[in-house]
Amino acid sequence: MSDEGSVIRPEVRIDNVRALGRDYLPERRKQIRKALTTLHNNEVMAVNIYKAQITTKPCELNTQLAAAMFNEMTHMQDFQLKLYEYGFTPSKLRWTQWGAGYVFGFGSRLLGPRRILKTGIWAETKAIEHYGRLLQAADWDEETRPILEKDRADEVAHLERWKNFLKNPDPIC
Repeated sequence: MSDEGSVIRPEVRIDNVRALGRDYLPERRKQIRKALTTLHNNEVMAVNIYKAQITTKPCELNTQLAAAMFNEMTHMQDFQLKLYEYGFTPSKLRWTQWGAGYVFGFGSRLLGPRRILKTGIWAETKAIEHYGRLLQAADWDEETRPILEKDRADEVAHLERWKNFLKNPDPIC
């Protein structure tokens, strides 16, 4: 799988930001709030996993971890913006996901490059499963659904990248 030229951070213009779903039925708003909060919290964790895994050693794995972290930051921002567009706010308990991400990331870093990759594979597999469920969990508008689908596709690309690194017999880092 080649992701040369892949977009890490899509452009967002001021015209792309607007109020959404204020006229939706309460049940639909509740489903969307719950799903967006879950997605935002999970992306907070993903950012911190990658952030804690990156070392100062100049190698391809660290470069790819930095790119993945940056991409996950855009996902986190996607869902934070959507929460505000719908008139919601991020969870006050998101710090727990921040902490969990740091523990998973730093713990795997202590155990070496192969554990970093296995942790990435585990995290991305879980993310893909969550996206699949959450895409079905709410009646998404025509602007938000493509963002979820694009972010899920990014997670699939991360998963493949970590699997390919793990298959490589050469020293990882």
